[in-house]
Amino acid sequence: MDNNTQLLRIEDVATKLNVSQKSVRRYIHSGKLLSNKIGGVHRVEESALEYFVQKSLFAPEIEDIEIIPPKSTKTDSINWVDISDEWDNTQKLDLTSADLFCGAGGMAKGFEMAGFNQVCGLDWFKEAGMTYRENFSHPLIEGDITKREVKDKFINTVKEKLKGKNLTVLSGGFPCQGFSMSGNRVVEDPRNSLYKDMLEIIKELQPEFIVAENVKGLRSMLKGKVEDKIRTDIESLGYKVNVTVLNSADYYVPQKRERVIFIANRIGKKNQHPAPILESDSYITTKEAIGDLVKVKDNPKFNHVRTKHSDDMKERLAKVPEGKSLYDKYSDSWKKCPWNEASCTIKENHGGVNIHPIEPRVITVREMARLQSFPDDFIFKGTKSKQMVQIGNAVPPLLAKAIALSIKQTLKK
Repeated sequence: MDNNTQLLRIEDVATKLNVSQKSVRRYIHSGKLLSNKIGGVHRVEESALEYFVQKSLFAPEIEDIEIIPPKSTKTDSINWVDISDEWDNTQKLDLTSADLFCGAGGMAKGFEMAGFNQVCGLDWFKEAGMTYRENFSHPLIEGDITKREVKDKFINTVKEKLKGKNLTVLSGGFPCQGFSMSGNRVVEDPRNSLYKDMLEIIKELQPEFIVAENVKGLRSMLKGKVEDKIRTDIESLGYKVNVTVLNSADYYVPQKRERVIFIANRIGKKNQHPAPILESDSYITTKEAIGDLVKVKDNPKFNHVRTKHSDDMKERLAKVPEGKSLYDKYSDSWKKCPWNEASCTIKENHGGVNIHPIEPRVITVREMARLQSFPDDFIFKGTKSKQMVQIGNAVPPLLAKAIALSIKQTLKK
């Protein structure tokens, strides 16, 4: 690049292309539009913009784009697919999904946003069921998945809704604490029966795709043998499996939340994970997500009610640095969200939720929901503490949307 080269800002490019700045950032991150990073800010040469326009006009379906994958805890064999073009223009197709361990419905909401027809959910958590029914029109089976009658009710409901068609996707975030070792073999104890029940339902429903979500720590359990066993168990049912770690913040979730995502299919397709849309310097910040709620009055119907703390507690909360916890022994609870960055992982840990960055209090249910990317018309039911548990345990809807769009892209090919 010589000194006479004209450099364009993101907003300049957006004006020239008549698109949003968000779209320009996607083009840059996907590798479609070349840029130079100067002082941490992207600048685009006019020649690079001209090339992008020509390529878009004459080769709109080009697929040989180099996509930089996110960092993972393993060297994964992953196929990354660009979902950025469809993010704001999702089309409803004849694709179906169902959700085990559905909780309040984060995964279901994300698949719905991506244009899937959700047919059924299953969970045992009473208050989460109240929330699920409040926000969705499709059936929820509430009960213990380990009981045969509950499994049968879920399977029969799904089949009834499908009317003879195949289920496109079955998803679930199964508990994984019940793995242990016997010699060189991974075994399950009674706590892990839920995982085996999920495998049983997969075997009976035969969905085309499986999406399994879990905490990042699963990858290091028993030195990686737990992940290998899960992969092997799913493959034994006739599925091809790919797995990696996705960071929710890469997909417009205002929160750095990493999760292990297994994607599997039995129809001979190449499994694809969604390529990151945002770079770390473009993440949605806590301020952008919840800053306006500081001026919003308490409203139980909107799930926005501030916790009343003592003066002593307010003083202590105000002194906690961003990203740090109120208690040294509990680093994952009572942690203060950073204001001008994507939030730290949102949790509810025995009453300990995240601390508001600029007010001496913990965040409200609605603020938690915003940081998990739930839309404002998604209303949570139950007591305030139960609402917080639901949100802390949920899959961020926008992460689920990204996964769903990657499956749609796979099926289109």
